[in-house]
Amino acid sequence: MAADLLTVVPDQHTTGPGHRPRNTTAAGSPGSFVGRDESAFHRACDPQVFDWLDHVKAAAGCSHPIRLAGEVATVDRDTGQLLRAARTEDMPDGEIYKPCGNRRHAVCPSCARTYQRDAYQLLRAGLAGGKGIPDSVARHPAVFPTFTAPSFGTVHTRIVKRHTCASRRRCDCRAEPCHPRRASDPTARPCQHGQTLVCWARHEDGDPRLGQPLCLDCYDYDAQIVWNHSAPELWRRTTIAITRHLRARARQLGLPWVEQVTASGKARRVPPVKPSFGKVAEMQRRAVVHYHGIIRLDGVDPDPNAIVPPPPGLGVDDLVAAVKHTAATVAFTTRPHPTRPDGWRITWGDPDKGIDVRAITADGEVTDSRAAGYLAKYATKSTEATGHVSRRLDSDVIDLYANHQGTHPERLVDACWTLGGHRDWQQLRRWAHMLGFGGHFLTKSRRYSTTFRILRDARIIWRRTEGGHEYADEPEETTLIVGLLTYAGSGWHTTGDALLANTAAAMARERHEIAREEMTAAA
Repeated sequence: MAADLLTVVPDQHTTGPGHRPRNTTAAGSPGSFVGRDESAFHRACDPQVFDWLDHVKAAAGCSHPIRLAGEVATVDRDTGQLLRAARTEDMPDGEIYKPCGNRRHAVCPSCARTYQRDAYQLLRAGLAGGKGIPDSVARHPAVFPTFTAPSFGTVHTRIVKRHTCASRRRCDCRAEPCHPRRASDPTARPCQHGQTLVCWARHEDGDPRLGQPLCLDCYDYDAQIVWNHSAPELWRRTTIAITRHLRARARQLGLPWVEQVTASGKARRVPPVKPSFGKVAEMQRRAVVHYHGIIRLDGVDPDPNAIVPPPPGLGVDDLVAAVKHTAATVAFTTRPHPTRPDGWRITWGDPDKGIDVRAITADGEVTDSRAAGYLAKYATKSTEATGHVSRRLDSDVIDLYANHQGTHPERLVDACWTLGGHRDWQQLRRWAHMLGFGGHFLTKSRRYSTTFRILRDARIIWRRTEGGHEYADEPEETTLIVGLLTYAGSGWHTTGDALLANTAAAMARERHEIAREEMTAAA
């Protein structure tokens, strides 16, 4: 059974003002349903079970759907006339089910799968075109850089110098020894805490020791937490520095600036080159974030909204040089803290080891689809890779997750809470559940590609038209659908409801996958 087939039944406190008792209508009436203690068998025997399955179809695979109650009205855009109104009390269960929309695969696999596919389409459109982006972007120079954090202490790692596997996802190649040291090597001596920083193990990919420090007491937890918290600012400064480097290169080549007219009608001269960015933050096993990015080199047109190729003379080599130079030079110092009066120096990792920049080509090692798929995969992951999963922490539950003498994640949470006690660093406590990282896991430049909202709106329109929705006969451009809904609760009413809905969704996904494979094979 798939991981998203069993869910938690909501408690009484999860219900909202729109919720009403379950057995307020007679059996067989439009708003009726079985009691909380009934099983999936009773729901399946209900004559209206297929109506109920069709009603919850939009959220059938969700682990913790949002339930809404109220009224949905169809209004004429031109006259404001009410054309139709549908009340949720006349629907199965008396509520509308909406997916939770959580992007984290560990929380809701179904919604995370939708988010991942949207992320793939968004990222790939910026490299290949489509979704409102011109196809000409496929000819723009683009690179796939990886920015990693510096070292905060020696951790167990898996290093494969030579891959012979067919798929990196299921890599079973022989790894190198983790941290081999000869007896004569000074680094093989025990640290000040009595721990020998040597490991001859060839770790497998699922080894729980991966990412764990060889000596917990030697590890610089404060510096790692501050780096996680400062990573979004470091990325912002990096994008600015890359743009300035490319503009300086354009001046060096003598490329003319472009006259643009702003929306207010004012003319301005702007540099002839402008990079566009897309990036995903990944939480490594050692609990520090690093960034996978896509950087596309664009030109500048008199029309500010146009996406045009860069001017002749600027290519992928200039883009690679700008990224490597910036990664090696950009840095800043944080504000002071009582434990670190001079602040922490924030930089990327060792440029010779931590910065990897690869060109994106149509038929090379890194293609547009491969780069987009790689980033979309990490967009649905979070701190679960570190062994820590929690919601936002407060003083009532912090002792359950923080321990200055505990495990690696517990010490990181404790460092967040301890450093966040200072008034200028209170944001660390707010993001203690994210181990200090408070940025977005997927961001992009405005010009890079389309938006998640446009993709979601297109999916809604498709469901109302192609999906046989009751409002499909109303032209989209002449009517407006207004939901006068209130929160009724979260989660499925019973585990039986969750089992039936999630199983139906799993069967539908399987049919879609089989159909897609057949169409691909026929093509």
